[in-house]
Amino acid sequence: MKKTLVLTVDSREPNMEKIRLAADFIKKGGLVAFPTETVYGLGADALNLKAVLALFKAKKRPLDNPPIVHVSDALEVHRLVTTVPPEAEELMRKLWPGPLTLIFKRSEIVPDVTVAGLDTIAIRMPRHNVALALIRESGCPIAAPSANLAGKPSPTSAKHVLDDLEGRIDAVLDAGPTSIGVESTVLDLTVDPPQILRPGGTPYETLQRILPRVKLHPIALAERKLDVRKARSPGMMHKHYAPEADLIVVEGQVPAVVNKVKELSDSYRRNGKRVGVLATDETISEYKAFVAKSLGSRSDLATIAKNLFRLLRELDSEDVDIIIAEGIPPKELGLAVMNRLRKASGYNIIKAGEN
Repeated sequence: MKKTLVLTVDSREPNMEKIRLAADFIKKGGLVAFPTETVYGLGADALNLKAVLALFKAKKRPLDNPPIVHVSDALEVHRLVTTVPPEAEELMRKLWPGPLTLIFKRSEIVPDVTVAGLDTIAIRMPRHNVALALIRESGCPIAAPSANLAGKPSPTSAKHVLDDLEGRIDAVLDAGPTSIGVESTVLDLTVDPPQILRPGGTPYETLQRILPRVKLHPIALAERKLDVRKARSPGMMHKHYAPEADLIVVEGQVPAVVNKVKELSDSYRRNGKRVGVLATDETISEYKAFVAKSLGSRSDLATIAKNLFRLLRELDSEDVDIIIAEGIPPKELGLAVMNRLRKASGYNIIKAGEN
């Protein structure tokens, strides 16, 4: 098994020798994990068919699940796509770099494997100095899904990357924890009206102020598994973000949620199960009998989003058999959090206070 090289860099002013070392791996068809503002990505030259196939293999990622292509300059988009509509120009001007992925019709220079055989391509420009430096030094667009084994919670630190991919990739650029903690919002501009396929770091409300016509795809709000034949975005078809332990999401008004979580936890514990509870600052004291962790305050959705994947991984490391998570309001970043929790649970959702 090969050794994964760990390159520690400053998130604001990364050491360019280390960036060039990482870029050399990319240029030679290798795989490098790197931080973005959302989660850590696993990068390969998006225009190198063999490199992208190696990326899928390292992650054990299904070939029908297209990665997002990362660029360091909005001008790079033009050679990867057939047309850039005016709405895209406005969004790139106002929201890039940032946690927003745009879907375009792809050009012929993009290998089929990079887009999972689709006629579209998902592109974003990350808001992170390390990511942007790596893309520039590599001299190519970088295909980069999250740097974890397929289906696991996304990595928000280099340690998470190594827990999953040590020995499977060439290097990881370690710039500390990511700031947002959930992936980018994916907006499809090839349909009318434009459609959010995956809620993420750029809230629906923000996009609505720029594009009043924007709509949410049913899968963004889904409370049960929907039949999707072709994934236009990562996370549409396959189970994602899931911890090793079984996960239940309890949704509803806070008092009813707390009562239901305690009821379920007591029941599982009586049956010999080790229970982990994913709570909030306002409710954590209710669960003293269990392995309980707080995502943050319900009034601070940014902190909840930042902590989500880290805490799912922490609960796994404490060998719980089942995780029971409180739902939060699906607004702003809360929509992205609930999208991830629902998918991670396999849509094992309980509505508290409902018969």
